[in-house]
Amino acid sequence: MLKKLKIYASIFICLVIAFFAYNAFYNDEVGDVSLGMFTLKDIKLNTLVDPVVTGVTCHIASVEANLSFSDPSDSSIACRQTGEITADMIAKIDKSKSGEVVFKKSKSVFLKTMKVRRIFDAENQTLMYLSYSTKETSGSFKHSLSTVPLWATNAFIGSEIVIQH
Repeated sequence: MLKKLKIYASIFICLVIAFFAYNAFYNDEVGDVSLGMFTLKDIKLNTLVDPVVTGVTCHIASVEANLSFSDPSDSSIACRQTGEITADMIAKIDKSKSGEVVFKKSKSVFLKTMKVRRIFDAENQTLMYLSYSTKETSGSFKHSLSTVPLWATNAFIGSEIVIQH
């Protein structure tokens, strides 16, 4: 029994080390705001450039609790067009109702993850970016939404724009 306990403890320690090592090497952080002198929690600001629609950049704010096994689930996301968006880019994305995950970050050694999913709203010619936690917290799955309209981009498929002189 003691041997099994040592094995489980070793596995747990390896998971904790891997979790902190992964987060240390994941260097997309552009801001860090302390929540006070007597807390180990900070608001981290991360940047994400969509890997397929490279003209979209998202900024994600989330709380990280240093020296804790689990970070809070709250997050906020804001996405904007920061470069060219082409029809070829839109042709390559998943257009299903559930879209596709474009970013994920571990928030706990207990399998909690924050994900960002891109969903295409064809009717309104808009990209939606949904940030959410994979674990229920206080009776709720925390989430946040940001949209990037394709209007006035090379990817916009709509009625012709008439320019009056």
